[in-house]
Amino acid sequence: MSAASGNIPDADHTVNSRVGPAAIMPDEPTIPVSPSHETLIGAIRRYLATHPAAADTVEGIAGWAVGAVASVTADEVRTALTHMEARGEVAKRREAGGAEVFARTDAPADAHVGTVRIGVDLGGSKTEIIAFDGEGRQQLRRRESTPYNDYDAILSLVATLVADAERECGIAPGGATVGIGTPGSLSRATGLLRGSNSVCLNGMPVKRDLEARLGRTVAIANDANCFALSEATDGAGQGARVVFGAILGTGVGGGIVVDGRVLEGRNGIGGEWGHNPLPWPNDDERPGAACFCGQHGCIETWLSGPGLARDHQAHVPGDASLAYEIVARAAQHDAACDATLARYEERLARALAHVINILDPDVIVLGGGLSNVDRWYKSVPRLWSRWVFSDRVDTALVRHAHGDSSGVRGAAWLTAS
Repeated sequence: MSAASGNIPDADHTVNSRVGPAAIMPDEPTIPVSPSHETLIGAIRRYLATHPAAADTVEGIAGWAVGAVASVTADEVRTALTHMEARGEVAKRREAGGAEVFARTDAPADAHVGTVRIGVDLGGSKTEIIAFDGEGRQQLRRRESTPYNDYDAILSLVATLVADAERECGIAPGGATVGIGTPGSLSRATGLLRGSNSVCLNGMPVKRDLEARLGRTVAIANDANCFALSEATDGAGQGARVVFGAILGTGVGGGIVVDGRVLEGRNGIGGEWGHNPLPWPNDDERPGAACFCGQHGCIETWLSGPGLARDHQAHVPGDASLAYEIVARAAQHDAACDATLARYEERLARALAHVINILDPDVIVLGGGLSNVDRWYKSVPRLWSRWVFSDRVDTALVRHAHGDSSGVRGAAWLTAS
């Protein structure tokens, strides 16, 4: 079977060809106006009154309001904005970059247009900042150590880095757009950060507090989403409509970009393939190792660097080599290490075939330390055809273009997407 072929040899397109009515789901019911709506509307008024552009996307307003007003859902925020639009308090408009925003009716149309985009990668050990001019040219890039377990110090560091970047780029304070990438994601229910390896950020209103420090709206996204956005914008996935970015490192993460925009999903967890079970498991792969998420046999427990090392030690007792050492020894024709990589690439093929069956991306871009193994890019597309439900597979598997700078670059592009 060729690399492009799938697991349907005769491509019988009559299989599963029955379709139902054109309209399968009825219209969603109108969300009732609750007594708390006027309170929420008042909060949105205050937000837009203090926002530098007096405008923001629905997602931006919802992200702030969910963290600022107790017991408010994103749907209620959207309903409140609809009521405000009907009253003439706000109006929809489309900015130069194509984003649709709700703006105060007295807000100038070009208030949100910036010439400098700043990205901040807020990692557990290092915090990195990058700035691009209006033409996408890099103006500066800098790294600082992330303060350990000190929430206020982390916020202060970000504020200082942004202020310094604006000064070096020759623009007034508040003149740049700012995007933040961090492990974890914002809860749609509370607006608080969850799942960050900087544990002092978990359970905190990071977006709201950074916006207060910086005096502007801040776009914030999972670091894997930032990686995918960077590679889709001007990296290995440039020009592709649907890009899946997969990070293979200490953990396993993923991000989805469609038409240049991050697809976060209803629950803010789009692309979290690492916490699905390894698909089509063999008997000796059940139930799998325990994962920090509380499940067993997650893709992350198999395809992360520690997962590769654990599997190697299980087959070569007493050999506690790390992932990069196993890769290096396999290149020197160590049979045991080569067998470990063979098991890994077969599991990677299964895991990515699962993604293809659901998302059907044009391109899959690999990042993280284990993305630098050359053999994956030939072996995995050859292997995944067995599990992809198609007569051919045209999805490309490619290596990242921007290396470890993809995260911070993607953070800067958040405000454009």
